[in-house]
Amino acid sequence: MKTATVKELKTELGYRSRDELVDICLRLSRFKKENKELLTYLLFESTHEEGYIIGVKEEIDEQFELINTSSYYFIKKSVRKILRMIKKYIRYSKNKETEVELLLYFCQKLKDFKPSIKNNTVLLNIYYREINSIKKKVSTLHEDLQYDYLLELESLLG
Repeated sequence: MKTATVKELKTELGYRSRDELVDICLRLSRFKKENKELLTYLLFESTHEEGYIIGVKEEIDEQFELINTSSYYFIKKSVRKILRMIKKYIRYSKNKETEVELLLYFCQKLKDFKPSIKNNTVLLNIYYREINSIKKKVSTLHEDLQYDYLLELESLLG
């Protein structure tokens, strides 16, 4: 079976009735957890972005609490897992401010993490890679937001 392009899908969805669209969405939600999470975001969270950010931050806190600190190997695996989760939530939102907020929060949690990430090159590289990513994202935002986020960035680097 050949997969249709986004344009073809959009055109075909335009021809469908409301009930058919609801059925299609429900069928999609049954097949993958990510589809269900995206539908949840679009239907319930997208109108209240602040609440969404708070919810994701709480999940980040929970995940950092669960990290096995017995070795840096386990810490690295857990940090990568948390970062993958954050990137997934950022993709759902598509909002640059949400992206910057969540990545700043992740970097703050990583900086404050015990045992210190300064003793591990891989963790430091993850930290600095995300800092550089944040700098690029911030430069595309409104000037007032840039100033606020750059102050937060300076505190992370200082």
